[in-house]
Order: sequence, then structure tokens, then C-alpha cells
Amino acid sequence: MSTLVLIPARIGSTRLPGKPLAPIGDAPMIVHVARRAAESRAGRVVVATDDEGVKRAVEDHGFEAVMTRADHESGSDRIWEALNLVDPEAQADRIVNVQGDLPTLDPALISDALALLDDPEVAIGTLGVEITREDEKTNPNVVKIVGSPRSEKRLRALYFTRATAPYGDGPLFHHVGLYAYRRDALERFVALKPSTLERREKLEQLRALEAGMRIDAALVGGVPLGVDTPEDLERARELLAGDHHG
Repeated sequence: MSTLVLIPARIGSTRLPGKPLAPIGDAPMIVHVARRAAESRAGRVVVATDDEGVKRAVEDHGFEAVMTRADHESGSDRIWEALNLVDPEAQADRIVNVQGDLPTLDPALISDALALLDDPEVAIGTLGVEITREDEKTNPNVVKIVGSPRSEKRLRALYFTRATAPYGDGPLFHHVGLYAYRRDALERFVALKPSTLERREKLEQLRALEAGMRIDAALVGGVPLGVDTPEDLERARELLAGDHHG
């Protein structure tokens, strides 16, 4: 099985302008994400960007980058374009989509998502974390996975929602948007039109579920820090400064 790890990095973030190039220690944020992805040893790592500055920064630090169009509506569209540019022979049969704003990502999480694809029934693998903070249970920015347990560490996703669900006693799970796709599943996904529930919840992964594609989630220990604000950036700097990565 050949795996390609793709990291979409758009320059146009509203809350943190120029986000991928935000300096953290010795390198811009996007380079830290590429390092974490490489540490997973999952496969070839390529950053997909719409910005020459990001491409240069990534290449200056010894990683691979590819220019993609600026007008993609979603990360998966950017990933699909990048995949066809960097792997025209279709050698990679598993594609991991790692968001470009996870500089402190535990590389093991990439392996956790990929391992779900060992089940031939699973089209897409992703991650979930049990919610422990009360305020997150009702926060619409914390996306919930409603799923059926396959084992202690694994759910089959039945729905994703910004609402508080499922109802009743029991754990709630926060969805972490790192995805491992079978190549044919990604191809099918990007060819589908945005679905009714996807538009309503503003959650792209519902398009796959509405089309009958199976998504499983590995339940992992903690949510990786996504850098969206200047405060998040400071936290990432503290975490990486205190870390052996320097």
C-alpha cells in the first residue's frame, strides 16, 4: 500500500493573516506540520498551496510543495488537484489530508487514521476525541461525531453535527478533521455535488455519508492544537519550544 500525505495550506486565513508562514521557533508553521507528517513515516509528504511564498518556505526547509489553484471551495478539492499533479501515475492508493494549521500534531495520529482503511469496507478514516469540557458539548464550533462503536477505540460514523448529539447519557465525541482516504473514495467524493446536510451543517464530510460511503473514526487521546488565532499561535510556540524539536 502506497500512501501520500498531503497538507493543504491556503494563505487566506481571516483571523490570522499569512497563517502558514507564521514563525514558530526556527521555521514557519507549515514546515512544522510537514515535519510532523514526515515523522509519522506514513509516506511521501507534499504541501499543496496557492501561494509562492509558502511553496518557497517549504522547499527551503527540504520538503516538497506543489502550487494549486486559488479558487478551490474546499480542502478536499485542493487535495485532489494536488494528488493528480504530484502522482499522475496513480501510484498512491491511500491519501492522508493533514490540515496545515496543526504544528504540534502527534505523528501517531496519522497512522491511527490510516489503520482504519485496513478494513476493506471503510472508505474514509478520521479521528475522534471524547469531550471532557462541558462548554464544548454545546459549542457549535466543536463538531460532534455520532457513531456506532466497532470496538473500544473505534466508531463507525453515522452522522456529524454542530448540535449536541447524541441525546441521553453517555460520551460525546469531538471530530478531529484529519482524513485518510482510499484514492477511489476521494475521487468519488470530489465528483459528488455538495449535499443537503453538508450545506445545512456546513460540514463537508456529510457529503460522503449521504452518498453511502463508510467513514470510521479512531478514538484518540487528545485534540491536536489547531492554530486559528494569535493566542493559538503563542500556545504552539510554547509547546514546540518546550519540546525536543527545539
